[in-house]
Amino acid sequence: MKHVDYYGLGNSCKGRSMSRIRQKNQDLIIEVASEQFATHGYAATKMVDIAKAADIPKPNVFYYFSSKDKLYNAVLETVTQPLLEASKPIEELDDPVEALTQYIQTKLTISRDHPFASKVFANEVMSGGKVLPKEIGDELFNQSQMIIDKFSTWSAKGLMDNVPAHHLMFTIWAATQTYADFGWQICSVMKKEHLDEQDYEEAANFITQLVIKGCGVNS
Repeated sequence: MKHVDYYGLGNSCKGRSMSRIRQKNQDLIIEVASEQFATHGYAATKMVDIAKAADIPKPNVFYYFSSKDKLYNAVLETVTQPLLEASKPIEELDDPVEALTQYIQTKLTISRDHPFASKVFANEVMSGGKVLPKEIGDELFNQSQMIIDKFSTWSAKGLMDNVPAHHLMFTIWAATQTYADFGWQICSVMKKEHLDEQDYEEAANFITQLVIKGCGVNS
């Protein structure tokens, strides 16, 4: 007797399976590309090297990412999107203590979860953002202006000392980003192969208290 798939469940399940495989392959390529770009830089990294490191055929890499530029942008997006979302507490919360606590925690989490992509982003910034897509650069600039304005507003309301808003933002960036950019040196000094959850928690608590107490932040 011929089986009739009245509800199209067979095609639906097959479609979901293919979608999962596609996503898995894309994630693998991006993960490997992040390490390659972070280690060798954009110019020196070749698609064939990424394919070898991922242990997949080169045509498969081009199937998912038709050019090195598109793959590089995908790598950048894995860290720039979380960075853009990280400032939501600054934008949405009126309590500077809670907002700064959440912001610093999230920034460190990004350094922990996306170490190679974070290095790629840092290298891109240090090279003058030559390959950074304009739309991402614009979003990051607007985010920076929002943070600076919010810090200035808190100072005007007496919720924080009258500190230079630009430099406070730069200081938070540096203190959190360093755990990705200088991860090897930090692990070497701490005599660890990798930092663990407690290390990141201690770092978040220390940086938060440094900012809150150093800048006279209050609720």
